[in-house]
Amino acid sequence: MKQTMAIIGLGLIGGSLALALKGFEDFEIVGVDVSQPTLRYAAEHGVGDRVTERAEQVLPQADVVVLALHPQGILDFLARYRDSFKSGALVWDVCGVKTAVMEAAEALPETVDFIGCHPMAGTEFSGVEHAFAEMFRDSHFLIVPRENSRPEHVALLERLARHIGCKDVCPTTAQAHDALIAYTSQMMHVIAVAVCDDPELFDCRGYEGSSFRGCTRVAALDVGLWTQLFSLNRPALLTALDRLLGNLQAYRDVLASGDAASLAEKLSRSAARKRQMDLPGPDLLE
Repeated sequence: MKQTMAIIGLGLIGGSLALALKGFEDFEIVGVDVSQPTLRYAAEHGVGDRVTERAEQVLPQADVVVLALHPQGILDFLARYRDSFKSGALVWDVCGVKTAVMEAAEALPETVDFIGCHPMAGTEFSGVEHAFAEMFRDSHFLIVPRENSRPEHVALLERLARHIGCKDVCPTTAQAHDALIAYTSQMMHVIAVAVCDDPELFDCRGYEGSSFRGCTRVAALDVGLWTQLFSLNRPALLTALDRLLGNLQAYRDVLASGDAASLAEKLSRSAARKRQMDLPGPDLLE
């Protein structure tokens, strides 16, 4: 018997999921979005098996619901439709912040199983027109089950992650996830936009090296999305930024001292840590 998987939000990630999940087990993939241009593009390009703007009509029949909205959109959707989900349904999200989302999911009825997820993939672009089925190839699929999460739903998500090409499924907690993302992703975006705030930016146009282009690639970000991600993960991001500011100050101090030997020692330590980080070994979430 065919089942229904509704993907709420057909942007870059939701659209890529709709493409990547084609042929997954016995699911019909239904894309849901309020944007008529997005729905037209999705229908014309086969993003999902069918599309609709009527979430209230799809949710009562959906066995699995994927929330692929912006972070605040997920919180608002959970509050608005908390009583519309099918009894026994699995609901999961793709948000880059987990603590706020997991707290919002507490409002769902006990008959609905919510599992926080984060397929760690993306580009600097946005919109369904940039979606592609290979988006998740070789990426980590982070998963945050709740105490009462059903084992069969966890197993379903593990099969789903394999189907879309993820390299592994990594169970973690909301707090550990948010600390990890604050350091490895959000702080990198702050660095990129801060570098682009330099008054000499346009004087360097045409003379940028690959290191500059690599550092600033993500600065051309989706402002609405990243405003929400930074804001909802503020405690973890502030902690990461405070550590970074301390490290930058330490480099400034040793440079200002004129002590080349101390500078070389500090550079050697940082370079050794990077080389150690790049050695093959298990990827661990603590």
